[in-house]
This record gives sequence, C-alpha cells and structure tokens, in this order.
Amino acid sequence: MNNFKNYRGFSITWVIGIVVVTSIISAITAGVIVYNNNRLTYDLTYGDLAEDQDLNEFLNVYSNILSNYYEDVDKGVLLDKAIAGMMDYLGDDYTTYLDDESTSELFNSLSGEYQGIGVSINNTDKSIVKVYDDTPASRVGIQVGDIIVGFNDTDVTNMSATEVVNLIKNSTDTFILRLQRGDGIISVSLKNETLIAPNVDYYMIENTTTGYLKIDTFSNTLATQVEKALNELEGMGLTSLIVDLRDNTGGYLTAATDVASIFLNKGDKIFSLEYQNDVTDYKDETRESKNYPIVVLINGNSASASEILTAALKESYGATTVGETSFGKGKVQQTMQLDDGSMIKYTSSYWLTPNGTCIDELGIAPDYYVTNTEQTDASGNTIIVDDQLNKAIEILNE
Repeated sequence: MNNFKNYRGFSITWVIGIVVVTSIISAITAGVIVYNNNRLTYDLTYGDLAEDQDLNEFLNVYSNILSNYYEDVDKGVLLDKAIAGMMDYLGDDYTTYLDDESTSELFNSLSGEYQGIGVSINNTDKSIVKVYDDTPASRVGIQVGDIIVGFNDTDVTNMSATEVVNLIKNSTDTFILRLQRGDGIISVSLKNETLIAPNVDYYMIENTTTGYLKIDTFSNTLATQVEKALNELEGMGLTSLIVDLRDNTGGYLTAATDVASIFLNKGDKIFSLEYQNDVTDYKDETRESKNYPIVVLINGNSASASEILTAALKESYGATTVGETSFGKGKVQQTMQLDDGSMIKYTSSYWLTPNGTCIDELGIAPDYYVTNTEQTDASGNTIIVDDQLNKAIEILNE
C-alpha cells in the first residue's frame, strides 16, 4: 500500500480523536468495561495505537478521502462502512455490525421493560387476547375479548393492529380507548406506564403437583419473574417442575446466571468461559437453592443462554432433559456501542458446561429424545400433540 502525504490540515492526532470519540464502549451481555489509565483494552493503550504503522496507514487513507475526494463525504457513514468491513472479515456468524435501529430493537427486546398499558392484541381483529395483572388495563377493567374500535377521537376500525399499537405506545399523555364489548361500546381512560415485559408463563399441571414454567427470553428482568412464578407455584403445592426452554433463542448471559443461581447450591459451577486457552469458572454465589426434581424441555431452537441454563441444571443440579438436541451456540458475545446509536457485537469467548464440555455446533443431546407428533381431528385440521411435555409429566409422576 502507498503512503499518502497530502493531509490538507488533517493531522494524525486529529483523526485518532475522531476514531476515539466514535468508539464509546458499553458492555451489556458478558463482561464489564475496565478503564485503566489510558488503556483501551487489557492489551492496548492509545500509545500502542499511535505507533501502529498499519493503523496509521488506514488513518492516512481516511484523512485523504475527507480532504481530496471530489464529492462531500459523510464521515460517520464512512467509518460505519469501515467497521462493518472489519466485522465481515472475521467471518463469524455472531460477530456483526448493527445500525442504530437494529441496536435499539435489540436493547428494547432484552431490557425486560416496556411502555404500555398491559395487554396483548390480536393482529387480525384488534381484540384483547390477554390482560396482565397490576397494569393500567387491568385497573380500568379491560377484558379479554374487548375489541379496540377507537383511540381518542379517531376511529381505528380500518387500521391495522400495528398502527393501533403504535398510537397507544407513542402516547405520552392520558388517552381514551373505545372498546366494543358484546353489542355495546365502552370508553376507558388510560396512560402508559413502565411495565415488566412478561417473559414467563407458568401454571400447575392438572391433577398433579408438577409445576410448568416456560421461559421465552433471557431479559434483564427474567430472574425476578422466575422467582415470583416459583413462589406462586410452591404456594400451590409444587413438588416437581418442568422448565420449558423450547424455541428460546437466548438473551443476556447474566440472566441465565441469575436464574441458574435460584436453583443451584452455593459454590456449584454454572459455566466456564474459555478465552485464548485461559478458562474462568463461574459459580453460584447465592444462598438460595431448590431441591425438587426438574425436567428441562429443549429443541433445535433452544440456543445460547437457554443452553447455558440447560447445562447448569443438567450437570450441576441433576435435572433430566427431554426433547430434541439443542441448537449448539457455544460462543459468548460482547457489544460495543458507538455514539451514533449503532453497535458492533463480537465473539469474545467460548462457554463450557459445568463438566467442561464445549457444545458449539454440537448442541446438548437430551436424556430422552422425543419429537412431537401431528394428528388430524374430526374436522380435518392438523393438531400438534405435545409428546415432549407429556413425557416430562410422565417422568416426574412415575
């Protein structure tokens, strides 16, 4: 590569400043950023970068493009493209660049909180399919089956469910919802609140003392929700538990750690991280634990944090696994957020099960391999028989 000499006023120090300002780091999923004097990471300082000839050559090209290109150049977009190129070069499916919109969606989905009134809405007819407890909707008496027909003075009967949800979600003041209930119309006054996004579903299996707990996403608020669910189930006489992680593609590593700690004994290993042949163990540090039998349901879409929890319950707690071999994501990612709202997500280590196994691209094989079956009802409709759940119930009630 050629070295460019014509900077037109752009010095290396100035360009390094641009790069540093652009690269504001925040770690969210697996690790904590450590600031140590002028260190960028554990291995590099600003001084190291200033002496890096390859980086200086990149900065020379960057400054010359800004100075000499015949059209105006958006510096932010130019750097975004350079960052995306670095991510592509690494060739790792889990290492990628996310624009500001994708970053916001990811953070929102894993935050465990949302602004809303506490209902689920049918996408077809805008009817209420679920009202969550202790929410604005439950307090004003909204019921399952109510159909949203108006928002303030706007008739929404011809709007899509998504458009209606956006009207509600984007409202910062008190608003009026008009609902069709049976043959009549009622009006209720509401205001959005910050609510915990429900990530669990739970109930007692009929005619048994077995509880059922389905986890959808490993969000920031998951451990709190699991503790609440278990307290209620135990109050109903729970003596055994089914943890359903089917189709759960993961989330925060810390959430998996916190949930595993609810069940394991203090000192039990949850997982290990392997970074450049250096292995660090992570163990339960809490006094809380459980001692009833557990069956974990998994399938090919159980991935990442789901597999971490499955392995911890299987190998450190003694749980039984039922279903199909899990996805096999044995890598952990960290994130680096940029000041324009975008983010890079990159693989930082392998995670190992408590027994020291790397399941990357292999998955976790269940103790009982069971697939669900299809049947045709009297009307000719195809229904799925949950043989996996039935096997779990059978195991716990033998």
